[in-house]
Amino acid sequence: MCTEIRPVFHRFALCAARWAGRLCVCLLLANVIGLFTRPAIAQGLSERTTKTQSLLTGEAGYRLAVFAEIPNARSIAVAPEFDGIFVGTRGPNLYFARDENGDGVAEAVNLIADDFKMANGIAYQPGTLFVADQHRIVSYDLTGFDGETLGRPRILFTNLPDKRHHGWRYSALSPDGSKLFVAVGAPCNICKVSGLEGTIISIPTTGGAPKIYASGIRNSVGLAFHPETGELWFTDNGGDGLGDDIPREELNRASDPGGFYGYPWYAGNETRSPQFADEDIPREVTFPEFTFNAHNAPLGLTFDDGDALVALHGSWNRTIPDGYKVVRVEFRNGKAVTANPFLTGFLRSNGEVIGRPVDVKHYGDGSILISDDHASVIWRMVPDQ
Repeated sequence: MCTEIRPVFHRFALCAARWAGRLCVCLLLANVIGLFTRPAIAQGLSERTTKTQSLLTGEAGYRLAVFAEIPNARSIAVAPEFDGIFVGTRGPNLYFARDENGDGVAEAVNLIADDFKMANGIAYQPGTLFVADQHRIVSYDLTGFDGETLGRPRILFTNLPDKRHHGWRYSALSPDGSKLFVAVGAPCNICKVSGLEGTIISIPTTGGAPKIYASGIRNSVGLAFHPETGELWFTDNGGDGLGDDIPREELNRASDPGGFYGYPWYAGNETRSPQFADEDIPREVTFPEFTFNAHNAPLGLTFDDGDALVALHGSWNRTIPDGYKVVRVEFRNGKAVTANPFLTGFLRSNGEVIGRPVDVKHYGDGSILISDDHASVIWRMVPDQ
Protein backbone atom coordinates (compact mmCIF):
# COMPACT_ATOMS: atom_id res chain seq x y z
CA MET A 1 0.00 0.00 0.00
CA CYS A 2 1.49 3.42 -0.91
CA THR A 3 2.27 5.89 1.88
CA GLU A 4 -0.37 8.41 0.65
CA ILE A 5 -3.22 5.89 0.92
CA ARG A 6 -2.24 4.32 4.26
CA PRO A 7 -3.36 7.28 6.52
CA VAL A 8 -6.71 7.54 4.68
CA PHE A 9 -7.31 3.80 5.02
CA HIS A 10 -6.39 3.92 8.71
CA ARG A 11 -8.90 6.73 9.41
CA PHE A 12 -11.59 4.83 7.48
CA ALA A 13 -10.92 1.65 9.51
CA LEU A 14 -11.17 3.54 12.80
CA CYS A 15 -14.45 5.16 11.74
CA ALA A 16 -15.90 1.82 10.67
CA ALA A 17 -14.89 0.26 13.97
CA ARG A 18 -16.56 3.05 15.94
CA TRP A 19 -19.83 2.72 14.00
CA ALA A 20 -19.75 -1.06 14.36
CA GLY A 21 -19.32 -0.65 18.11
CA ARG A 22 -22.23 1.79 18.30
CA LEU A 23 -24.41 -0.59 16.30
CA CYS A 24 -23.57 -3.47 18.67
CA VAL A 25 -24.45 -1.31 21.68
CA CYS A 26 -27.77 -0.32 20.09
CA LEU A 27 -28.62 -3.93 19.32
CA LEU A 28 -27.67 -4.98 22.84
CA LEU A 29 -29.84 -2.24 24.36
CA ALA A 30 -32.76 -3.25 22.15
CA ASN A 31 -32.46 -6.84 23.31
CA VAL A 32 -32.24 -5.81 26.98
CA ILE A 33 -35.27 -3.53 26.66
CA GLY A 34 -37.17 -6.36 25.02
CA LEU A 35 -36.57 -8.53 28.07
CA PHE A 36 -38.33 -6.04 30.35
CA THR A 37 -41.28 -5.02 28.19
CA ARG A 38 -44.35 -7.03 27.34
CA PRO A 39 -45.66 -6.46 23.82
CA ALA A 40 -49.28 -5.52 23.34
CA ILE A 41 -51.54 -7.98 21.57
CA ALA A 42 -52.40 -6.72 18.13
CA GLN A 43 -56.09 -5.93 17.78
CA GLY A 44 -58.23 -6.63 14.73
CA LEU A 45 -60.40 -9.71 14.64
CA SER A 46 -58.96 -13.00 13.50
CA GLU A 47 -60.78 -15.06 10.90
CA ARG A 48 -61.49 -17.69 13.53
CA THR A 49 -63.18 -15.18 15.86
CA THR A 50 -65.27 -13.72 13.06
CA LYS A 51 -66.47 -17.18 12.08
CA THR A 52 -67.23 -18.15 15.68
CA GLN A 53 -69.20 -14.95 16.21
CA SER A 54 -71.36 -15.71 13.17
CA LEU A 55 -72.35 -19.09 14.65
CA LEU A 56 -73.47 -17.86 18.09
CA THR A 57 -77.05 -16.94 18.97
CA GLY A 58 -77.99 -14.50 21.70
CA GLU A 59 -81.13 -13.74 23.67
CA ALA A 60 -83.67 -11.54 21.87
CA GLY A 61 -82.97 -7.88 22.54
CA TYR A 62 -79.19 -8.27 22.35
CA ARG A 63 -76.60 -8.29 19.59
CA LEU A 64 -73.26 -10.04 19.89
CA ALA A 65 -69.99 -8.13 19.50
CA VAL A 66 -66.34 -8.68 20.37
CA PHE A 67 -64.62 -6.66 23.09
CA ALA A 68 -61.15 -8.18 22.68
CA GLU A 69 -59.19 -11.26 21.75
CA ILE A 70 -57.18 -12.48 24.77
CA PRO A 71 -55.43 -15.85 25.10
CA ASN A 72 -57.11 -18.20 27.62
CA ALA A 73 -59.48 -15.44 28.79
CA ARG A 74 -61.00 -16.40 32.15
CA SER A 75 -62.01 -14.11 35.04
CA ILE A 76 -63.02 -10.52 34.30
CA ALA A 77 -62.67 -7.50 36.59
CA VAL A 78 -64.17 -4.31 35.18
CA ALA A 79 -62.21 -1.14 35.98
CA PRO A 80 -64.13 1.96 34.78
CA GLU A 81 -61.52 4.35 36.18
CA PHE A 82 -58.99 2.92 33.75
CA ASP A 83 -61.39 2.58 30.80
CA GLY A 84 -61.04 -1.16 30.57
CA ILE A 85 -60.96 -4.59 32.16
CA PHE A 86 -58.47 -6.87 33.84
CA VAL A 87 -58.56 -10.45 32.55
CA GLY A 88 -57.14 -13.41 34.41
CA THR A 89 -56.10 -16.79 33.03
CA ARG A 90 -55.69 -20.32 34.32
CA GLY A 91 -51.95 -19.85 34.10
CA PRO A 92 -49.24 -17.23 34.75
CA ASN A 93 -50.58 -14.38 32.62
CA LEU A 94 -52.69 -11.38 33.60
CA TYR A 95 -53.96 -8.92 30.99
CA PHE A 96 -55.44 -5.44 30.81
CA ALA A 97 -57.67 -4.49 27.87
CA ARG A 98 -58.31 -0.77 27.43
CA ASP A 99 -61.37 0.73 25.76
CA GLU A 100 -60.17 4.31 25.83
CA ASN A 101 -62.82 5.82 23.55
CA GLY A 102 -65.74 3.99 25.16
CA ASP A 103 -66.98 2.28 22.00
CA GLY A 104 -67.08 -1.19 23.58
CA VAL A 105 -64.00 -2.43 21.74
CA ALA A 106 -60.55 -2.62 23.31
CA GLU A 107 -57.98 -0.61 21.37
CA ALA A 108 -55.09 -2.26 23.22
CA VAL A 109 -54.52 -5.47 25.16
CA ASN A 110 -51.41 -5.61 27.31
CA LEU A 111 -49.84 -8.47 29.20
CA ILE A 112 -49.28 -6.70 32.54
CA ALA A 113 -47.88 -9.63 34.56
CA ASP A 114 -46.71 -13.15 33.83
CA ASP A 115 -45.40 -14.49 37.14
CA PHE A 116 -48.45 -16.16 38.70
CA LYS A 117 -49.16 -19.85 39.19
CA MET A 118 -52.87 -19.36 38.43
CA ALA A 119 -53.95 -15.79 37.67
CA ASN A 120 -57.64 -16.72 37.74
CA GLY A 121 -59.04 -15.15 40.92
CA ILE A 122 -59.18 -11.43 40.23
CA ALA A 123 -61.35 -8.68 41.70
CA TYR A 124 -61.23 -4.89 41.48
CA GLN A 125 -62.29 -1.91 43.50
CA PRO A 126 -61.29 1.69 42.75
CA GLY A 127 -57.55 1.99 43.18
CA THR A 128 -56.82 -1.67 43.95
CA LEU A 129 -56.58 -4.96 42.06
CA PHE A 130 -56.81 -8.24 44.00
CA VAL A 131 -55.42 -11.53 42.71
CA ALA A 132 -56.12 -14.86 44.42
CA ASP A 133 -53.35 -17.07 43.10
CA GLN A 134 -53.04 -20.81 43.68
CA HIS A 135 -50.97 -20.37 46.83
CA ARG A 136 -51.52 -16.81 48.01
CA ILE A 137 -53.65 -13.67 47.84
CA VAL A 138 -52.11 -10.34 46.85
CA SER A 139 -53.24 -6.81 46.01
CA TYR A 140 -51.83 -4.08 43.80
CA ASP A 141 -52.01 -0.35 44.41
CA LEU A 142 -53.02 1.08 41.04
CA THR A 143 -51.92 4.64 41.70
CA GLY A 144 -50.23 5.71 38.50
CA PHE A 145 -51.20 2.51 36.65
CA ASP A 146 -50.40 3.00 32.96
CA GLY A 147 -52.27 0.01 31.57
CA GLU A 148 -49.03 -1.79 30.77
CA THR A 149 -47.34 -2.95 33.99
CA LEU A 150 -48.23 -3.63 37.60
CA GLY A 151 -46.14 -2.54 40.55
CA ARG A 152 -45.02 -4.71 43.43
CA PRO A 153 -47.73 -6.82 45.07
CA ARG A 154 -48.83 -6.43 48.66
CA ILE A 155 -49.10 -9.84 50.31
CA LEU A 156 -52.48 -10.36 52.01
CA PHE A 157 -52.25 -14.09 52.76
CA THR A 158 -49.69 -16.75 51.87
CA ASN A 159 -51.03 -20.13 53.01
CA LEU A 160 -53.65 -21.18 50.49
CA PRO A 161 -53.46 -24.93 49.73
CA ASP A 162 -50.72 -25.02 47.10
CA LYS A 163 -52.15 -27.80 44.96
CA ARG A 164 -52.84 -27.58 41.25
CA HIS A 165 -55.96 -29.79 41.20
CA HIS A 166 -58.82 -27.26 41.44
CA GLY A 167 -56.15 -24.68 42.27
CA TRP A 168 -57.63 -21.95 40.09
CA ARG A 169 -59.32 -19.56 42.53
CA TYR A 170 -62.31 -17.32 42.05
CA SER A 171 -62.89 -14.17 44.06
CA ALA A 172 -65.47 -11.44 44.68
CA LEU A 173 -65.64 -8.37 46.89
CA SER A 174 -68.30 -7.97 49.57
CA PRO A 175 -70.94 -5.32 48.82
CA ASP A 176 -69.25 -2.83 51.16
CA GLY A 177 -65.81 -3.58 49.70
CA SER A 178 -64.27 -4.45 53.05
CA LYS A 179 -63.75 -8.18 52.45
CA LEU A 180 -62.53 -10.38 49.65
CA PHE A 181 -64.27 -13.72 49.24
CA VAL A 182 -62.23 -16.51 47.67
CA ALA A 183 -63.31 -20.00 46.60
CA VAL A 184 -60.81 -22.74 47.49
CA GLY A 185 -61.50 -25.99 45.63
CA ALA A 186 -61.00 -29.53 46.88
CA PRO A 187 -57.69 -30.92 45.53
CA CYS A 188 -59.28 -34.07 44.11
CA ASN A 189 -62.37 -35.47 42.45
CA ILE A 190 -64.10 -36.77 45.59
CA CYS A 191 -62.12 -36.98 48.84
CA LYS A 192 -62.14 -35.77 52.41
CA VAL A 193 -60.55 -32.36 52.75
CA SER A 194 -58.69 -30.48 55.45
CA GLY A 195 -57.90 -26.93 56.40
CA LEU A 196 -59.18 -24.40 53.89
CA GLU A 197 -59.82 -27.00 51.17
CA GLY A 198 -63.37 -27.21 49.86
CA THR A 199 -64.46 -23.83 51.23
CA ILE A 200 -65.24 -20.23 50.49
CA ILE A 201 -63.15 -17.96 52.71
CA SER A 202 -63.34 -14.27 53.51
CA ILE A 203 -60.36 -12.08 54.22
CA PRO A 204 -60.12 -8.34 54.98
CA THR A 205 -59.02 -6.37 51.95
CA THR A 206 -56.19 -5.04 54.09
CA GLY A 207 -54.94 -8.58 54.72
CA GLY A 208 -54.95 -10.95 57.67
CA ALA A 209 -56.15 -14.39 58.63
CA PRO A 210 -59.05 -15.73 56.54
CA LYS A 211 -62.31 -17.02 57.97
CA ILE A 212 -64.26 -19.92 56.49
CA TYR A 213 -67.59 -18.53 55.31
CA ALA A 214 -68.97 -21.71 53.71
CA SER A 215 -67.73 -25.31 53.59
CA GLY A 216 -68.59 -28.65 52.01
CA ILE A 217 -67.95 -27.24 48.52
CA ARG A 218 -66.22 -29.26 45.82
CA ASN A 219 -65.11 -26.56 43.38
CA SER A 220 -66.79 -23.19 43.05
CA VAL A 221 -65.61 -20.99 40.19
CA GLY A 222 -68.31 -18.35 40.43
CA LEU A 223 -69.30 -15.98 43.25
CA ALA A 224 -71.71 -13.05 43.21
CA PHE A 225 -73.60 -11.01 45.79
CA HIS A 226 -77.29 -10.41 45.18
CA PRO A 227 -77.71 -6.66 44.55
CA GLU A 228 -80.88 -6.42 46.69
CA THR A 229 -80.45 -8.92 49.52
CA GLY A 230 -76.65 -8.81 49.78
CA GLU A 231 -76.58 -12.62 49.98
CA LEU A 232 -73.69 -14.58 48.51
CA TRP A 233 -74.56 -16.93 45.65
CA PHE A 234 -72.09 -19.37 44.16
CA THR A 235 -71.83 -22.16 41.62
CA ASP A 236 -70.38 -25.57 42.43
CA ASN A 237 -69.20 -28.33 40.11
CA GLY A 238 -70.21 -31.92 40.94
CA GLY A 239 -68.03 -35.01 41.02
CA ASP A 240 -66.93 -36.90 37.93
CA GLY A 241 -67.05 -40.58 37.07
CA LEU A 242 -70.54 -41.35 38.42
CA GLY A 243 -72.36 -41.41 35.11
CA ASP A 244 -73.55 -39.15 32.33
CA ASP A 245 -76.48 -37.69 34.25
CA ILE A 246 -75.35 -37.53 37.89
CA PRO A 247 -74.69 -35.59 39.95
CA ARG A 248 -76.65 -32.45 39.14
CA GLU A 249 -74.52 -29.32 39.35
CA GLU A 250 -75.32 -26.47 41.67
CA LEU A 251 -76.27 -22.85 42.16
CA ASN A 252 -76.17 -22.17 45.90
CA ARG A 253 -77.19 -19.40 48.27
CA ALA A 254 -75.21 -18.57 51.40
CA SER A 255 -77.55 -16.35 53.40
CA ASP A 256 -75.35 -16.48 56.48
CA PRO A 257 -71.82 -17.58 57.31
CA GLY A 258 -71.21 -21.14 58.47
CA GLY A 259 -73.29 -23.06 55.93
CA PHE A 260 -72.28 -26.62 55.00
CA TYR A 261 -73.06 -27.78 51.45
CA GLY A 262 -72.50 -31.52 51.67
CA TYR A 263 -69.19 -32.36 49.97
CA PRO A 264 -67.64 -34.95 50.05
CA TRP A 265 -70.50 -37.00 51.52
CA TYR A 266 -72.55 -35.69 48.62
CA ALA A 267 -70.91 -35.66 45.19
CA GLY A 268 -73.27 -32.90 44.12
CA ASN A 269 -76.89 -31.99 44.80
CA GLU A 270 -78.52 -34.99 46.57
CA THR A 271 -76.28 -37.68 45.04
CA ARG A 272 -74.34 -39.52 47.75
CA SER A 273 -70.66 -40.20 47.04
CA PRO A 274 -70.21 -43.99 46.74
CA GLN A 275 -67.06 -44.09 48.88
CA PHE A 276 -68.84 -42.33 51.78
CA ALA A 277 -72.36 -43.70 51.30
CA ASP A 278 -72.29 -45.66 54.58
CA GLU A 279 -71.10 -42.75 56.69
CA ASP A 280 -73.30 -40.41 58.67
CA ILE A 281 -73.39 -36.83 57.45
CA PRO A 282 -71.50 -34.79 60.07
CA ARG A 283 -73.64 -31.66 59.78
CA GLU A 284 -76.92 -30.38 58.46
CA VAL A 285 -76.61 -29.85 54.71
CA THR A 286 -77.76 -26.79 52.78
CA PHE A 287 -78.87 -28.08 49.39
CA PRO A 288 -78.71 -26.00 46.21
CA GLU A 289 -81.28 -23.42 45.21
CA PHE A 290 -81.09 -24.53 41.58
CA THR A 291 -79.36 -27.28 39.60
CA PHE A 292 -77.99 -27.80 36.11
CA ASN A 293 -77.40 -30.95 34.09
CA ALA A 294 -74.50 -33.11 35.21
CA HIS A 295 -71.09 -32.07 33.87
CA ASN A 296 -72.35 -28.70 32.61
CA ALA A 297 -69.64 -27.04 34.76
CA PRO A 298 -71.38 -23.85 35.92
CA LEU A 299 -68.72 -21.18 36.45
CA GLY A 300 -69.04 -17.39 36.53
CA LEU A 301 -72.30 -15.64 37.32
CA THR A 302 -73.76 -12.18 37.69
CA PHE A 303 -77.20 -10.81 38.51
CA ASP A 304 -79.19 -9.04 35.83
CA ASP A 305 -82.66 -7.50 36.22
CA GLY A 306 -83.52 -9.86 39.05
CA ASP A 307 -82.21 -12.95 37.28
CA ALA A 308 -78.81 -14.67 37.31
CA LEU A 309 -76.67 -15.09 34.22
CA VAL A 310 -74.53 -18.23 34.56
CA ALA A 311 -71.73 -19.45 32.27
CA LEU A 312 -71.86 -23.21 31.65
CA HIS A 313 -68.33 -24.13 30.62
CA GLY A 314 -69.39 -27.52 29.26
CA SER A 315 -68.71 -31.19 29.84
CA TRP A 316 -65.42 -32.97 29.23
CA ASN A 317 -66.31 -36.54 30.25
CA ARG A 318 -69.89 -37.03 29.13
CA THR A 319 -70.87 -39.46 26.34
CA ILE A 320 -72.92 -36.75 24.66
CA PRO A 321 -71.41 -33.32 25.35
CA ASP A 322 -73.63 -30.84 27.16
CA GLY A 323 -73.44 -27.29 28.52
CA TYR A 324 -71.30 -24.86 26.48
CA LYS A 325 -73.62 -21.87 26.82
CA VAL A 326 -74.65 -18.96 28.99
CA VAL A 327 -78.10 -19.22 30.55
CA ARG A 328 -80.47 -16.81 32.26
CA VAL A 329 -81.72 -18.35 35.49
CA GLU A 330 -85.09 -16.70 36.09
CA PHE A 331 -86.14 -15.77 39.61
CA ARG A 332 -89.72 -15.52 40.84
CA ASN A 333 -90.47 -14.29 44.34
CA GLY A 334 -86.81 -14.68 45.21
CA LYS A 335 -86.63 -18.30 43.99
CA ALA A 336 -84.62 -19.58 41.01
CA VAL A 337 -87.14 -21.45 38.89
CA THR A 338 -85.92 -22.06 35.34
CA ALA A 339 -82.97 -21.54 32.98
CA ASN A 340 -83.30 -20.16 29.46
CA PRO A 341 -80.63 -19.62 26.78
CA PHE A 342 -78.78 -16.32 26.87
CA LEU A 343 -75.89 -17.07 24.50
CA THR A 344 -75.64 -20.40 22.69
CA GLY A 345 -73.97 -22.07 19.71
CA PHE A 346 -70.61 -22.89 21.32
CA LEU A 347 -71.42 -26.60 20.86
CA ARG A 348 -72.28 -27.43 17.25
CA SER A 349 -74.67 -30.14 16.11
CA ASN A 350 -71.75 -32.25 14.86
CA GLY A 351 -70.16 -32.20 18.34
CA GLU A 352 -67.55 -29.56 17.48
CA VAL A 353 -66.76 -27.15 20.32
CA ILE A 354 -66.03 -23.60 19.16
CA GLY A 355 -66.12 -21.87 22.54
CA ARG A 356 -66.39 -22.38 26.29
CA PRO A 357 -67.81 -19.49 28.35
CA VAL A 358 -66.19 -18.84 31.74
CA ASP A 359 -67.12 -15.52 33.37
CA VAL A 360 -69.98 -13.02 33.06
CA LYS A 361 -69.70 -9.38 34.09
CA HIS A 362 -71.61 -6.13 33.48
CA TYR A 363 -69.72 -3.47 31.54
CA GLY A 364 -70.19 0.23 32.23
CA ASP A 365 -72.24 0.96 29.11
CA GLY A 366 -74.99 -1.53 29.99
CA SER A 367 -73.59 -4.39 27.92
CA ILE A 368 -72.55 -7.77 29.32
CA LEU A 369 -69.07 -9.23 28.90
CA ILE A 370 -68.51 -12.99 28.61
CA SER A 371 -65.05 -14.54 28.67
CA ASP A 372 -64.26 -17.60 26.56
CA ASP A 373 -61.07 -19.54 27.28
CA HIS A 374 -61.46 -21.84 24.27
CA ALA A 375 -61.99 -19.18 21.61
CA SER A 376 -59.73 -16.75 23.56
CA VAL A 377 -62.27 -13.96 23.26
CA ILE A 378 -64.15 -11.51 25.47
CA TRP A 379 -67.63 -11.47 23.94
CA ARG A 380 -69.95 -8.51 24.46
CA MET A 381 -73.73 -8.74 24.53
CA VAL A 382 -75.07 -5.32 23.63
CA PRO A 383 -78.72 -4.47 24.41
CA ASP A 384 -80.77 -3.07 21.58
CA GLN A 385 -81.51 0.62 21.88
